[in-house]
Amino acid sequence: MRSVAALAAFTAALLFTPPPSPPDTPLDNNLSPTPVLGWNDWNTFGCAVTDSLIRETADAMSTNGMAAAGYRYVTIDDCWSQHTRDPDGNLVADPAKFPQGMKSLADYVHGKGLKIGIYSSAGLTTCAGYPASLDHEVRDANLWASWGIDYLKYDNCGNTEGRPGQERFAAMRDALTATGRPIVFAVCNWGTDSVRVWGPSTGNSWRTTGDITDDWAAVMAILEAQPAWAARSRPGAWNDPDMLEVGNGLTDDEARAHFSLWALLNAPLLAGNDLRSMTERTRVVLTNAEVIAVDQDWGGRQGTRIADDGDQEVWAKPMSDGSAAVVLLNRADTPAAVSTTAAALGLADAPAYSVRDLWEHTTGSSAGGISAEVPAHGAVVYRVSASTLRPGEL
Repeated sequence: MRSVAALAAFTAALLFTPPPSPPDTPLDNNLSPTPVLGWNDWNTFGCAVTDSLIRETADAMSTNGMAAAGYRYVTIDDCWSQHTRDPDGNLVADPAKFPQGMKSLADYVHGKGLKIGIYSSAGLTTCAGYPASLDHEVRDANLWASWGIDYLKYDNCGNTEGRPGQERFAAMRDALTATGRPIVFAVCNWGTDSVRVWGPSTGNSWRTTGDITDDWAAVMAILEAQPAWAARSRPGAWNDPDMLEVGNGLTDDEARAHFSLWALLNAPLLAGNDLRSMTERTRVVLTNAEVIAVDQDWGGRQGTRIADDGDQEVWAKPMSDGSAAVVLLNRADTPAAVSTTAAALGLADAPAYSVRDLWEHTTGSSAGGISAEVPAHGAVVYRVSASTLRPGEL
C-alpha cells in the first residue's frame, strides 16, 4: 500500500512526462484518432441478438442523446451466424435472427447516421461455438466489407492449435486493410500473449484483461490492472479495459465512478445496457459531455493512478489545454474523504486553481488543495487548471 504523501514527490514525473516511445510502429489507418464511442449487445443480451434489436438500438441511439454525445458504433457480438459456413466457405448470417440479411441491416444503421460493427474470433470457433475466422481472414474481411461493416471485434477463442496471437491478429489486420474499406479493428485477446508489445501496431484497441461483469468487485479488479498498460496508449491505438456496465447491475454511484475512470483511461466507451429502455439516470451518466471530453482528449498520456491509500485512491490525467482531470476514488463500503494537491497533479504554481466538478457541473476555486467527501463505491471528478485569480475571485 502506498500513501498519498509518498507518491506526491514523483507524481509529476510519472504522469506528465511523456513516456518513452514504444518499440513498435502504431497502426496507421486513421480510424480511431480518439477512442471509439458506441454500443455492444453482449453484456445485456448475450446470444439473443436479432435484426430487430440492432435496428431498435440504432433508433434509440439516434434519438435519446447518445448519438448527439458522440456514440456512433452499434456492434453485433457473438452468435450472429449459422453454425456452419456455406458451400463456398462463407459465413452466413442466421436467417431466423437476421431475415433481411446483414447488408440491409448495415444500410439501416448507416441511414441513422451511425456505424455498424460485427464479431468474430482468431480461432476455429467463436467463444459461443460458431465458426470463426482463423485461416479465413481474407474471405471474411471481404464479406464484411461487402456488407458495409465499419468495426470488427476480434476475440481470442478457438485457438486450439496454440498459434501465436501476434500472427493470428496481424493476419486479420492485413485482410481488413486489403479490403479498402475503413474498418476499425478491436483486438480482444484479454491482455495475453504479449499484446502489450504488439497491440499498438496491430489494432485500434486491444483488451487489457478478461471480461467485465456488472458488479463493483469486477470493475475494481479490472481497474487494478490498468496502470501497467498506460504507456502503450496513444491516438489511434487504445488500451481497452472492456465494455461498460453502466445501466446494468451497478448502483448510481458505482456507475458514475466506472464511467469516470474509463474516461480517464482513454478507453473505448462501449455501452452494454439496453438503450431502448434505460432510465434517465443511466442516460445522464452515458451522455455526460464533460466526462466524455476527458475520454476524447489526448494530453500526451493516458490517465493512471497517482496515489493509493488503501480504499481511497487518486487517478489523474493530463489534458491538452494544460489542465488536469482527476478522479478521487473511494472503493470502501462507507463514505470517505479523498484529497490531493495541484502540485501532485503536475500543475505549475499559481495564485489559485479553478476546480470544475464534472458531475455537478459547478466551478469552484482552490489555493492548491483538492479534496472531497466521496460516497461509498463512488468517485468525485474534477478538472483542475491554474488561474491568475486569487481564491474566491473565480
